[in-house]
Parts: sequence; structure tokens; C-alpha cells
Amino acid sequence: MSQLKLGVTTHSYAAEWVDDKATLEDMYQHCAELDMDGIEIVETTMFPDYPYVSDAYAGELKRMERAYGVKLVALSANMDRGKRWDRNLNANEMLKNVIQDLQNAHRLECPVLKSQYLISPKVMQMAEPYARKYGVILTIEIHNPETPTSPAMMEYYNMFEETGSEYLGFVPDFGMLANRPNKAEFDRAVAGGARKEILDYAVSLRYDGVSREQGRALMAEKQAGPQEMGMFESMYGYMQFSRVPDYEGLKKIMKYCPHMHGKFIDILEDGTESTIPYDEVLKVLVDCGYSGYVVSEFEGQTKPGRSSFDYVREHVEMERKILAKYC
Repeated sequence: MSQLKLGVTTHSYAAEWVDDKATLEDMYQHCAELDMDGIEIVETTMFPDYPYVSDAYAGELKRMERAYGVKLVALSANMDRGKRWDRNLNANEMLKNVIQDLQNAHRLECPVLKSQYLISPKVMQMAEPYARKYGVILTIEIHNPETPTSPAMMEYYNMFEETGSEYLGFVPDFGMLANRPNKAEFDRAVAGGARKEILDYAVSLRYDGVSREQGRALMAEKQAGPQEMGMFESMYGYMQFSRVPDYEGLKKIMKYCPHMHGKFIDILEDGTESTIPYDEVLKVLVDCGYSGYVVSEFEGQTKPGRSSFDYVREHVEMERKILAKYC
């Protein structure tokens, strides 16, 4: 029986949140309705007194936990090192921000703090004693275009190995394991006038491992227009994909992964995700004995008549069907 647990991040409901069509309590209630007991909260959007936590807000979270049986399993923090107009924050200034985030997590009895790799391995190592003091695992997200074994992530991995701390880790985002182009973005580009044959050519370049620089030249030879070049750049950026995702890298870092983001862009009519091979990804987690949370993270566009809540439900149903095959 797999010990993997399912939850959701409040980021999934961003569309309803910003339009004042949903409250945080609606999100807790939705988790409970889907029989999930874990929620991740994004500090910058959900904390009324960000970067601080008021007594009233902490009390509200506890009340909702008791009411719905849904606990806070991770805080999603932001490292905005560009706060100043004249320069980036230095290491000590970033450390101060991380300490505040760790204090927030400790106060809310939250076991995991997810930050961003902009904090650097140096700052993360500087923060380790504070993570240990507050009993919170400090993690960085591995997000497209990075992979588990890309050079930048290996710097963190090597530091984790040297430090030997149980309070440092990663939060893999499943977007880095995509093996297909973003279908919704692809279809919108075609509908907007992009030539499908040119976009298909861009996909082939990505699959064949052609470099971004060489690909630009080849696309120019095909007389690719602005929309087509935009899609090409997306395929080599935050929406990149590969024929064979870095599963071996994921296995390598698994011991440092207390929490994961189940990124999804769209759920197709056949019940599968449009870009990420969830069947393969979840099998890797089950085979490795992963026992942390995978929180649904919807980052697509809702279609008429459907809300983010609908997409989250469909995503969880898909995950459970897949997991049922391996349990």
C-alpha cells in the first residue's frame, strides 16, 4: 500500500481568489469534500498581514483545521531579492526573510517551508540552524526549466549531502517532467494564426535535443513568425519538455523530498493530463516508497462553465485511479 498522500495548494484556486469568488475556507472545504487532509498555503497571496502572521489569522487556520479535518502541510514562500530599486538583496538580507518565513511555519505548526532557488545554496545553508531550531524543513522548488540533476540543482544536492541535515530539501514540481508540449498553449497559437507545421517542427527540435540557439536559427530558416517563435521560446523555457523525463534524477534526490507539486495544465476528455505522464511519474514515487504529499497545483486556464475547483477535482480523481493500479 502506497503511503503517498494527496493535497492541494491554494495557488490552484487563484482565478476564483483574485475575483473574490472563493475564500480560503472554501478551499479547506473543497479539500475535505475530496477526502484530502493536506493543504499548502501561498503566503504572499493568502496572508493578510504578509510577511507576518496575526493571532487572528493563526486562530482562523486552526478553526478550519478542526472544522474540516484539513491541516496545513506546507507554506509556499517567495524570495523577492529584487525588493530594492538599486540592487539585489544580499545574503544576510535574504536570510532575514527566510527566518521570518520559518517563524511563520513554526507558529502555524507547519512542517515544510517551500522557498525558491534564488535564495542560493549559501543562504540556504546559513538558514539551516534556524530551520532546525524551529523544526521546519526548508526546501527549494525544482521548477521548469530546471531538472533534478541540472547543474543549479546539483549545487543544492551537494550541499545537502555535505551538511547531512534533515531540515533541508527539495520540492519537485511535476512540470519539469513533462514529455509533451503544452496542448492548451499550442492550440491557442494555432487558433491565433500560427502554422501547425511550424509548431510541429519546433516540437521535433525539442525532442531531438537541438540547442535553443541552434533552434532559433532553424526556426528563422523556416520563416517562423512572432507567434511561432513565441511558442518555440516557451518550449525551451518554463514549458519545456523532453522525450524521456529525468526520472533517474528524481530517484536520486527522493530522500530530500518531503513535499511535491502535482502541476497540471489541463485534464483531457480521456481523464489524462495534457503534458505530464502522471502514470509514469506516480509509479516512480510509489516504487521509491515516497510517503510525503503531492499537492495539486492547477496552472492552466479554465474553460467556460468550469472552475478551478472542477479541475482540481478531476486531477485528484485521475491521481487516485492511477495510484489504485499500484496499491
